[in-house]
Amino acid sequence: MARAFTGSADSTAPVDEIHAAFGSEDYWRDRLATSEAVTTLDDLDVGDDGTIVVRYTLDVGRQLLPGMVARLLPGDVTMRYQETWTPREQVVAGHIAVSVSGGLGSCDATTRLEPTATGSALRFDGRVEVKIPLMAGNLEKAIGTDLARNIPSVMDFTTTWIDENR
Repeated sequence: MARAFTGSADSTAPVDEIHAAFGSEDYWRDRLATSEAVTTLDDLDVGDDGTIVVRYTLDVGRQLLPGMVARLLPGDVTMRYQETWTPREQVVAGHIAVSVSGGLGSCDATTRLEPTATGSALRFDGRVEVKIPLMAGNLEKAIGTDLARNIPSVMDFTTTWIDENR
């Protein structure tokens, strides 16, 4: 059974600058370098209509997994991400999909980056599903809570990155 999560994050950077950062290979290399996992930028495509599709892979291994989870899994864990960001008038609609190796689970979220009086806000709604018997419910709740807490840190990183690279 999948678990839902929601949240929002604010930025002092305007929507168009965040969208431009999402289309920059330098931005992604810098952002992915902050991960504890070995992370690879697999593909970055910026379409003529401004749609950005980025794919990256996190090789989580076993050392970053909670002890009980690591003991239950037969091998290392890889997470494949695809983020799509599409400009629509004054907002940017997004979709984030994550698949976990071995069919262990997935995450799917819709996002909306919209202007505010002081910059922009990212709103997100998602669901996480874990396919590990007996642990799925607790892990889904923990992962959903963690994602809702971590997405604002991505916006903080993006805001700082924009300030430093203007």
